[in-house]
Amino acid sequence: MNDGHPPQIDTAVPHEARIYDYWLGGKDNYPADRAVGDLIREQVPTISAMARANRAFLERAVGYLAGEAGIRQFLDIGTGIPTAPNVHQVAQRIAPDSRVLYVDKDPLVRAHARALMSSTPQGRTAFVLSDFLDVDAILSSTELRETVDLGAPVALLLIAVLMYFDPQEGNDPYPVVRRLLDALPSGSYLALTHPTGDFDSEAAAGVQAVAKRAGMTVLPRNQAEVGQFFEGLDMVDPGVVPVLSWRPDPQEPPIADPHSAYYWAGIGRKP
Repeated sequence: MNDGHPPQIDTAVPHEARIYDYWLGGKDNYPADRAVGDLIREQVPTISAMARANRAFLERAVGYLAGEAGIRQFLDIGTGIPTAPNVHQVAQRIAPDSRVLYVDKDPLVRAHARALMSSTPQGRTAFVLSDFLDVDAILSSTELRETVDLGAPVALLLIAVLMYFDPQEGNDPYPVVRRLLDALPSGSYLALTHPTGDFDSEAAAGVQAVAKRAGMTVLPRNQAEVGQFFEGLDMVDPGVVPVLSWRPDPQEPPIADPHSAYYWAGIGRKP
């Protein structure tokens, strides 16, 4: 949440959002981020292509939610550093009255939040500096009250964020996701992506080891474990599938190997 103090950014410590920005070819990263990003690239040489595939899913998912599903409100937790097109740009292109609340714990994201605020006159966007684990802070924030009507359906977006939480470290994401969904009305949606070792267990173990040495948690989950996040929801076709296989753009060339991006992806609807 915005406490009135200027962002405190420690550029000497690698951060997940800035590493992701580096893989996407962004400029909002620092030597510590690039060093860890390169070490992970040694384990997964195609990591940048996977990051782009993950970002492309976000665009397809928001397009589906704002279009076919008719959703007009989005809660994007773990937003990351702004990368066009952002959620509100995709949603408002389809429905100009769409509203988006962005949430991230990184002060650098807040420092660049102006890029997330270019709403259409009919819609609205806002940003909250908060951790995924602090559900109370998110749900009680002024920004949420002014942006999202919890009496109407909301799309909860958790894109490549849940892998940073390990129950063995006291950070179990399953009840957190459940609390967030419990706060949303019937007709709301959950969209998520999650890295996995199902397609290359050796590479996944290598990434875990690199992250641990850097003081970061990266926990791949298998398809069944990712599916547990959707418990009680009605899955949108085609279910929990490789990120490249979730409703690929028919205008793009066919995907030769759907398992070449090590992410599961899915969308579920709250009954």
